Amino acid sequence: MLTLTQLYVVGFLVGTMSVLFYVSYMTLFVSLVPRERYLEANSLLNGSRALSFVAGPSIGGLLVQAFSAPAALIVDSCSFLVSAFTMSSIHPQEPPAEAAERGHVKAGMSYLWHSPMLRPALLATATINFFNFVFWALFFLYAIRSLGVSAGALGLVIGAASFGGVLGSVLTGRISRRLGVGPAFVLGCVLFPLPLVLVPLAGGAEWKILAYLFTAEFLSGFGVMILDITFGSIKAALVPDRLRARVAGAYQVVNYGVRPLGALAGGALGTWIGLQPTLWIGALGAIAGVLWLIPSPFLKLRELPEADL
Repeated sequence: MLTLTQLYVVGFLVGTMSVLFYVSYMTLFVSLVPRERYLEANSLLNGSRALSFVAGPSIGGLLVQAFSAPAALIVDSCSFLVSAFTMSSIHPQEPPAEAAERGHVKAGMSYLWHSPMLRPALLATATINFFNFVFWALFFLYAIRSLGVSAGALGLVIGAASFGGVLGSVLTGRISRRLGVGPAFVLGCVLFPLPLVLVPLAGGAEWKILAYLFTAEFLSGFGVMILDITFGSIKAALVPDRLRARVAGAYQVVNYGVRPLGALAGGALGTWIGLQPTLWIGALGAIAGVLWLIPSPFLKLRELPEADL
């Protein structure tokens, strides 16, 4: 009974509602969390996300085995209803909203472009995301066909990123206090894509290939957690309430908009020049995203910035 048209519609709705959730989430976060606890709260939220990536696939597999795939999907759908119910039990004091007007994304984009901190951050994360999707468009194909990794072993490799993410969520606060929140963000922008160079370098015995892939995923998961926690806290502290939703929406337009472009570019390059060269382009291109941050104020940012007026 399932058709591709249904999948397209569901995928489109999930993507649309996810953006709505994210834009609302940014305002809700600052309504609930005191400024001095932004890093701590982001560490807990992102850590729970990483932990869910560890437990979720295992629980999903057990549900499919015990009840069937459709039943597992129904249980998953009900879990979202539980989330909505728990959200309805809180009553945050939200900042007052401005009168509705046209050009919300334009206003958010203007703020991003003129901000000496958010403009380079947007360019850096957009560059990382574009080339990361170039890389991931071909990763599974390369691991299975070129490296001969089995499906079970590949599942363990992917799970390593979640374990790295959990560890990253625990240590990000300490790293930020030691280096400063800005340098920690720059570190995350390097440590997220840098380990991925181990994938095209992998070769030789099976144990060596798996060691390379496991290390790449673990360290990449660790790095992305540092990136997400520190930048989420910086953005929450910097953006004024009146522009928070607009800036979040504009940021999503760019940061999510480059992802399908990167995946398409990865598929095209993989066809033209081969899988391994394209993986090198994806990994090195993502690392180059940090260059946008070198002349920015981030390297000197020790504490969370004051909010713009």
